[in-house]
This record gives sequence, C-alpha cells and structure tokens, in this order.
Amino acid sequence: MPPQPSNPEPAPDFDSMLSRKFGKEVANYFSGSPLNRVGFLRSDHKFLSAALNHPSTSFLLCKDLQPLLDPETKDGIANLKYIKYDDLKAVIGQDPYATTEEEMLGQYDSRAYVPQMVFLGIDERVKDGLSYQGKNRYTGAPYFAIDITPRSGVKEACETLISDLEGKGISFAQGRMLMNVEALDGELIPTQAAIYAEARQLLDWNARNPFCAQCGYPTLSVNGGFKRTCPPKDLAKLSARTSGGVSNALHTPPVHADGDATPKPLSAAVDASERPPCATRKGVSNLSFPRTDPTVIMGVVNHKGDKLLLGRQKRWPPHWYSTLAGFAEPAESIEEAVRREVYEEAGVHVGRVVIHSTQPWPYPANLMIGAIGQAIPSGETIDLGNDPELDDAQWFSFEEVREALRVGTSGLGEPAGEGYKEGGLRLPPGTAIANQLMTSVVNGFVSGVPNL
Repeated sequence: MPPQPSNPEPAPDFDSMLSRKFGKEVANYFSGSPLNRVGFLRSDHKFLSAALNHPSTSFLLCKDLQPLLDPETKDGIANLKYIKYDDLKAVIGQDPYATTEEEMLGQYDSRAYVPQMVFLGIDERVKDGLSYQGKNRYTGAPYFAIDITPRSGVKEACETLISDLEGKGISFAQGRMLMNVEALDGELIPTQAAIYAEARQLLDWNARNPFCAQCGYPTLSVNGGFKRTCPPKDLAKLSARTSGGVSNALHTPPVHADGDATPKPLSAAVDASERPPCATRKGVSNLSFPRTDPTVIMGVVNHKGDKLLLGRQKRWPPHWYSTLAGFAEPAESIEEAVRREVYEEAGVHVGRVVIHSTQPWPYPANLMIGAIGQAIPSGETIDLGNDPELDDAQWFSFEEVREALRVGTSGLGEPAGEGYKEGGLRLPPGTAIANQLMTSVVNGFVSGVPNL
C-alpha cells in the first residue's frame, strides 16, 4: 500500500468539559488549516495590496485546479510548492488590489481577462510576516492561490511561467485527491492538504460562476475571491471610441423622444456602459457567495450493536465496501437526511442519529457531515429495491471490520496493507471520513465500551 499521510491534530481543548463528556474531537483530512482566514479583511484593498507585496507572502499556483508540488518528498508524501510575487508579475500585473472595490466596479470591462486570485489567510506562526493595523493588529505570512491555466490575454505569460517551473523539475499534481501522484508517490501532508482544499474549492467556484444567475451578464470576483458581484456598468458595452483608442463613456442619442435632434447637455447624456437593471444589485442579495453542498455520510449500527452496515458501488474493485452517503436535501435536517438516505439506498430504518465529525471535500464543494446511526429492531432487513445506486449492501461484524481496518485499507485500485488475504473485506484509507466513522464504531463509540 502506498504511503498515507496522517490526519491533522484536532484543536487543543485544555481538558474542557465538552471533551470529558463527548471525547476528543476528530479532525479529518482536508481540515486542520494552519491559516487564519481573517475574512473581515478581505474587503480592505489596502490590506490585500500590502499582503500581495510582502516578502513573506506565498503564492500557490494551480493549473486546471491541480496544485504545484515540491519535487522533494519525505517518506513518499508530497508537499505544496509556493512561489513569490516577483515570479508572478507578468501574469497578474503590478497590483490587482491597488483600487477600492467601488473603483473596480466603475472600471469593469468584461473583455479583459484577469487570472483568478484567492486570498487564503495568514500564517500567524510566522512572526516576521506582514503586520497590519486594522481594528486590531494582525501579524502573519499571507497566502494566496492563483489560477495560471493559460487563457486569453495572459496565455503566453502563463505558458512561460509553467515552462520555467517545469525546467526546474517542478510540476503540477495529476489526478483527483492526489492519491496517485505517480511521479511523487504520495499525498500532501495534512496541513498543506487543508490549504489546497480551500484554494481548489474557491478557484473552482469562481470558474463555475462567471455569469450572473439573475440577468446573465458577466460577474466580477471581489472580496479576495470569496464573492462575485454583478457590476452596474461594463466598459465593453461602449459603442464609441475616441481617436486615441480610449473608451468614451458617454454618448448622446441622435434623436430624442420628443423628436428633437438637438444635442442635449451632458447632464442628459446616457452612460452607454450601463447595464440593464438587475435584482442582485438591490437589497441584501447583491452578491454571489461560494457554494458548499452538505453531504451526509454515516456509520449505521444494528440494534444489538455488534454489526456495521456497509455498501459498495458497481465501479469499485472486488471486496471494496464503505459507509453509505448522500446529499442532504432542501428543508431537511442532517438527522433526517441520514435516515432517508439509508432507507433509500439499503432499505434499513434508522432511529437515533448522532453527529460524529465533518470533512471538507473540495470535489467540487462538499462538506461531508459524518454521523453514527442505529437501526431500529424491526428495520434491519436490507432491501436494494428502492434506489439502484448500490450494487450490494451487507451487515459486517465488528471483528471483520476491525481486521479490515488493520490490513485492508487503501485508495481505490491500490494494493492492501501487509497481511491482507485475498477475498477479505477492503475499506477506504484513513484520510477518508468513512474510515474514521468505522474506526469509532468498532472501537466503542455506540456502546461506550472501548474495543481498542
């Protein structure tokens, strides 16, 4: 089995009452970011400009949503590779944050392609990083993510940068989740995976939402890449240009409504860059925010408390099973979503449901909400006739699951661990929340009796 990274450490609890009652918090892969996102500073263009230009700032490059990786590895685990602002000036320009958001809206031109940038946060462990005085003083090394997929007016600059990096032996990851980076033979270390998850999800969301859902016109990324707005004007709409090639923002109609063709004063002139009215520019709905799709994933225990319900899809390798999962629907609680999904996929009726832990899953925008549920005595019969999603579902004894967790875990298509016997149960790796749920269940989460 290829090397697997460890999961991040949970936040320190200092022997809290909650930990004494409910146990230690569970942190899953793609969580555990070391960055303080300082989201309240995203609208401060002076802060973003200072962060962009600070020598401690790191830039994570992504091409087709795949991150740049450091060619140096340790124990087969890859690390992200960051570059500095000077290497990026040809792609992003002198300072994209030099003007206020209001000024950006007034200068908006949908014909101009600007590479998507996302401010990820600051690493406060770096004491000689940027020190910025807002309401309070904030100190740390800033992090940005930038999409350098060669496109439009910056295509040549992006291609040159990519070529220079590849000439130094630095390349972009290949494959979903970086589970099978052949050249690097491993995954990201946990904290770096969390940074990449934030970068990927925000870059992907911006790329998927270039147009306003209300009026259909192009939108503009603002707030450090965490919002998109529908500008009231677009210089691309101007039909007249001066002889010097500078856009002329005003024009006067040749004939007015009263039939008079006499030129009107500037006060009556029409701004040709104005867009039609859009409902998103009124009230509190004037911005588009990043999407997150809540997804339930559950370890379901039988009523007796000694078996675990697992299912498999047709496309999975032989003997490979996992916990059941599905999207939460509108106007539905998480507990209700767990009960509905288990019934629809396996025909099993679940009673009590407890939230266990959560996992960001940036493919493209899921939040996996892990839960433990227990079947009611009369509802344990498996019936796959409701929904054809599963190829099979079975109740597995805790002993069988515990053994599979010891020797049978891996990513899809990867070999199992040492000691695995062909035909035995196969399960997801420790980086999957499904593994965490199963581990908690067979180790006494439901009964309260440790089985380590």
